[in-house]
Amino acid sequence: MAESRGPHRVVVIGAGVGGLVAALQLAQRGLQVTLLEATDAPGGKMRQPLVDGAAIDSGPTVFTMRWVFEQIYASAGASLADELRLTPLPVLARHAWSRSERMDLFADPAQSRDAIARFAGPAEAARFRQFCRQARAVYDALEGPFIRSQAPTLASMAGDLGLRGLAVLAALGPMSRLWDALRVHFHDARLQQLFARYATYCGSSPWQAPSTLMLVTQVELDGVWSVDGGMHALAASLAGLAQRRGATLRYGARVASIDTAHGRACGVTLGDGEQIAADSVVFNGDMSALGHRLLGDGVRRAAKPLAPGKRSLSALTWSVHAETDGFALDRHNVFFQPDYAGEFRDIFGRGRLPQTPTVYVCAQDRGAGALTPTRDRLLVLVNAPAEGPRTLTETEIDACERHSFSLLADYGLTVRRTPQNSLRSTPADFHRRFPGSGGALYGMATHGWMAAFARSGATTRLPGLYLAGGSVHPGPGVPMAAMSGQLAAATLMARLDSTSRSRRVRICGGTSMRSRTAATTG
Repeated sequence: MAESRGPHRVVVIGAGVGGLVAALQLAQRGLQVTLLEATDAPGGKMRQPLVDGAAIDSGPTVFTMRWVFEQIYASAGASLADELRLTPLPVLARHAWSRSERMDLFADPAQSRDAIARFAGPAEAARFRQFCRQARAVYDALEGPFIRSQAPTLASMAGDLGLRGLAVLAALGPMSRLWDALRVHFHDARLQQLFARYATYCGSSPWQAPSTLMLVTQVELDGVWSVDGGMHALAASLAGLAQRRGATLRYGARVASIDTAHGRACGVTLGDGEQIAADSVVFNGDMSALGHRLLGDGVRRAAKPLAPGKRSLSALTWSVHAETDGFALDRHNVFFQPDYAGEFRDIFGRGRLPQTPTVYVCAQDRGAGALTPTRDRLLVLVNAPAEGPRTLTETEIDACERHSFSLLADYGLTVRRTPQNSLRSTPADFHRRFPGSGGALYGMATHGWMAAFARSGATTRLPGLYLAGGSVHPGPGVPMAAMSGQLAAATLMARLDSTSRSRRVRICGGTSMRSRTAATTG
């Protein structure tokens, strides 16, 4: 390939949110950016298939950490409020343990305390207040040193935390598990279940995830929004802004290999044989694809493939456009079953679908005063094992489907599904859509207190190749993946800046911006 002339050329592989943000920020800085996406639309896991004539968000459904996106849009000379219509949700989620046991968690902690007092008693409400204090302290301690920093290490964390941050983690017990911490905070097993579910936001088991994941509580208390047009509208907005800032976006462009020369990444070859030269490449896909040689032999040592036993949760999902009745749905609904520990023993211990699954239902036309629709657009989801030593059989999947919708019916929700109005996705489907992942939706499971330091950062062993996406630091979830795109762009720019004295970067913003955009948290 010819030597570089003119602006620094960057190829970004994958139009998930991490790739979109990296492309936007690099184009804004004047680099020549080409973003390649194998499918026909941006978004990655933020996909929105048509089901019986309705577009249904069938990936991430929760918009949080608004300040992250306000910062991203502002850095590109735009305004999030001008680009997207966001509606704050007063109810974070509606929870059910039986036909008669139901409780809402609210964006306003005072309303949540009242709800918990009615549901489980005033002592549990007082414990919730203390739990929120600790969750906020943990979040504030870790946001800068860990979440917004590139490739944190034990040494850097110890230095960045300071005495106050170290005291917060010492009080928590940094080696403790989330479930153990919740048993200290709550005596009611149902509340332990409710807050343990936050471990699944990282694709992990509450019995193996570190107690620091209680910080997800603070993330939700800072606000949850719905996006007009669905989460896919966020991807479309970022793609449009990246194009306006000079990036070239190409869909239906499958990358067959990342090319190398003289010991560094130098471009890509597409499935049809076309070669695109580059000075740098940003890979926004599951990092295991590199180690599995899915992008060619030249990059196989750039990142180690993740062992199947370390993969995060996958999911079994149904995108449904159907009539419902019998349960007053809000936007986010969780239907718990009694044997919560058994669910994770099945998934992580036995590698099988849970015999008694917890069922999540996102009703995309409900919440925030929305009128009851004639037919609901639903994403129904149960946790599932990623592909590993064995592949799930149709018999197993059908049985789990029967159990899941029977649980909904037992708790009062009837969903009138037909073959025409329902689309099922399995771990094998996710593996095909996201090569190298084994169907894991969150990269590596966050199990054990050292897992936080095991994710790769933006840099790789191959000069000129950078990583973004939910399988790298700071982790899964739409805002975290977006921040990985920021970190990849900032790290690449730092390498181009000959005056840079440090290769470790940190995203600015954080707590101060968060406080300005959060929902009421008094």
